[in-house]
Formats: sequence, C-alpha cells, structure tokens
Amino acid sequence: MLKQLQNSEGCNKLIKQIESQSVVECRFPQSSEITEVVAVYPQVSLVSCEVSSGRVNYSGKLILTIVYSDEDGKLCRMQKGAEFSHFADDDILAPAQSGVCALSCDKTTVKREGSSFVIAAIISADVSVYARTDRTYVCGAEGAFVKKESVSFSSAVTFSGESEVEDDFEADSVVDVLIPCAKAVVLSSACGTGEVEASGEIYLSLFAMRQQNPTCMERIIPFKCVIPCDDASVGRRAATRAEISDLNVTANVNEDKGRCEINFVCNLTLSGWFADEHTEEVAVDAFSDTNEVTLTGTEEVMPRCVDVKVYTERVSGLAATKSKLTYDCKFLAAALPQAECSFNEQTGCVEGAVNTVLIYEQNGEIKSTDVSLPFSVALNGAREEGQTVTEDVAVCGVSVRLKAEGEAEAEATLKICVTVCDERKVTYLTQIEEGEEVEVNDCAVSVFLPTAGDGLWDIAKKLKKSPDDVSACNSELKFPLTGKERIIVYRGKKVN
Repeated sequence: MLKQLQNSEGCNKLIKQIESQSVVECRFPQSSEITEVVAVYPQVSLVSCEVSSGRVNYSGKLILTIVYSDEDGKLCRMQKGAEFSHFADDDILAPAQSGVCALSCDKTTVKREGSSFVIAAIISADVSVYARTDRTYVCGAEGAFVKKESVSFSSAVTFSGESEVEDDFEADSVVDVLIPCAKAVVLSSACGTGEVEASGEIYLSLFAMRQQNPTCMERIIPFKCVIPCDDASVGRRAATRAEISDLNVTANVNEDKGRCEINFVCNLTLSGWFADEHTEEVAVDAFSDTNEVTLTGTEEVMPRCVDVKVYTERVSGLAATKSKLTYDCKFLAAALPQAECSFNEQTGCVEGAVNTVLIYEQNGEIKSTDVSLPFSVALNGAREEGQTVTEDVAVCGVSVRLKAEGEAEAEATLKICVTVCDERKVTYLTQIEEGEEVEVNDCAVSVFLPTAGDGLWDIAKKLKKSPDDVSACNSELKFPLTGKERIIVYRGKKVN
C-alpha cells in the first residue's frame, strides 16, 4: 500500500506586471503679464495603491511648476498641484493580493484655452501584483522508491519605507531658484538582520537666476536609508527603487556678500523586494516494484536579485531641437535634464535620449526649446545568459552648443544603475498515486540492455528494483552508461 508524505508552506509570488497610463490636467489662469511659458517641471508621487476584484486602483499627487517670462522679459515662477486617481483592469486580480506601484511622468504639453494655460501630463504607472499562495510538495513515500533532491525554494518579500534627506550649500551670485529638479538613484541595496539598507545619490539640478541671467547648477547628494523588514536576513540582495515624494529648496540671499545659502530637503519613498530562500529535500521521481504509479509534478520559477551594477558614461552628438536655432541665439542654460530610455536585450545596450530644456536669448527675448540627445550605451558584463536587467538612469550634466545654423550638439554624463535578476526553475512532485499491480517476472536471471546516458536511478526504475539492489548485483558498472553494458538481474526463489 503506497502512502505519500507531503509538506505544505506558504509563499508570496509576483503574479502580474501591469502598465497603465492616464492624463492629468492642470489649469493655470492666464495673467496679463505672462508672455510665454519657458519651462514646465512635473513632480509626481504615489498616494495609494489597492487591489480589488478584477481591478487595481491607484492614486497620486502631481505638482506642476512653470517658469514664464513677463512683459518685461523677467523670468517668474508659478506652481499648482492636482490629485488624481486611475485604475487598470485584469481578470487575475483579487482583493487578497497586494500591489506595489511606481509612478512617472512621461510627457507634458502646454496649450492655451481661452484666458488660461492648460498643462497636460501623461502619468505612467507600473504596478507589480503579489499574491499569497500555498506550495505543496512530496517529501517521501511508503511502499515506493523515491528519488530526492535538495532544492532551493523562495518567497518574494516586499518592503517599503520613507526617509528624509537634507543638504546645505552655498552658491555665488544666485538671487533666486526657479525650479529644483531632482532624481534619486539607488546604487546599492542589501539585507541585514531585520532590515534592508539602501544607499545611493540624488542628482539635483537647479534652474536659477544668477544676477539677471538664468543658469543651471548641479549637485550630487549622497543618501543612506535603513528600512525595517522582519523577514530580512544577512546575505540577501534586494532590488530597491527610490522616488522623491516631496521636494523643497529654499534660497537665502545675502546681497552684501553676493552669496546665496541653499537648503535642500526631500522626502524619499523607497520600495523593493528580495527573495527569501530556504533549502528543502523534495521528491522528483518515484516508482514501485509492485504497482504502477501516477506522478503529478510542477515546475516553479524562482526569481531573485543577484547583483547591482553601476556605470558612468559620457554621451555626445547631434541633438534634435523643437525650434530652429540660429547664430543670433545666445545659449543661457540647459535646465531640467532627464533620461528616457530602456534596455535592449538583443544588443545589450541602454538606448534612449537625454531630454533638456534649452533657455536662450534671441532679439532681447528669453525663449526656450526642447532638446533631445539620442544615445546608446553598451553595458559590458552587465548580465549573463538567462539573466534580466532593470535600468535606472540619471543625468548628471548637460551642455548644448550650436554646431552650425539650425544644428545643435549636446553632451551629457549618465549615471546608470542596473539591477540584475535571474530565474531558477525548480521541478518537484506534488502527488504520487498508486495504480494497477505490475506483472511479476519470476525468471531466475534476466539480462537488461541499457540506453546510453542511463544513470543508476534510470536503470532501477526500468527494472523496478531498488538502486541498492542494482548496484550490488552490478558493482562493476560506471554511471552514466554508454549503452554497451549488459546488466544481470538475479532473482532468488523462496522455499516454503
């Protein structure tokens, strides 16, 4: 009588990756002094994310800061915020699941409607949906021969936390900060006992006024955060993402000394996951010498973060501009730099474009135009076969110059952080069922002709003999077999 032995355990799995977009609009009342909107900076942050039956609902906050030129040609600033909510549908979604959402602003457009300016922002959401499930596996059986293997099971552990980063520095001759633009990148992340430690850098770009001229100043601010997580243990690598949920920059100007003290404060929201691994002895094959057996198995994919790699690259070349630039244009500043890119698995390169807003003077007027510098950066040694990468890119600096009439060149430094993950496939039995009795071979001696590549377990299963018995009767065999061997099976007869 066959009796299987089973174990069950709970685990958390990533079951769905959902991408969604929505449009959020803000209306700015048109002041009589506004002649042109020079620059727009969107700052988006997540408020909530909930999974319901067939739907994931997420909400956020958008703060739009605009810089415009007034009737006298002076640059001024205006800010307005909006709250929004959106959803994405999928039949797999259920209330017991949890969602981790990352928001980003892909594009903004400015248009006039009557006496107002309407700024539309395209908000993208990347939602990772996790579900709690049971894992059941066979660990042994009575009345059958069982082949066991030691496998590494894993469960996805998600975590999140917040941190505040502050920095003070001085800037010569700066009289006002118009728009602060910042990007946070996690450069390393690892688990400790009961915590996840993440460190990285914030790349701050200040669109400011130096005396009467616009300028762009840059600063790199390091940060280190410790996120409590009960399931974390030393040695686990974590994939962590940092978002700036709130940003505040104040400038205190000392006109007598010609100096400006700048105070930078931002709130970081960090979220991520790691694989909590443990080893178990599981059944991968089985047979009986008295009955046929029916085996039910499954293959499970175990993702894990294996490494985080950082690259610094300088890119340059011809840039596309929205407006035609001529020799009478005086370039003043390249503001609000950001990278829009993705990893190409076929080429092994991060491909995309560096986007910036070029502030320039023409015929005594302050104007602006969008500049786009395409790039392709090879990530040498970033991954091995079967691994996947997720990139996070920050722009450290951008410069633009006029190469020829209507032709601009740009140069930028990129900081590329690559999170490398792999997927291990684990196969194991979930059920062993006893079938019909097998016909007993009562011959005293049998000769078996094996197949090339057969191992001891393969031969034992074909002969329906225990591996120990096969090995004892054929001690001269060396596995795996070549196919030229002859295996002798002796069957002793019982005397009543």
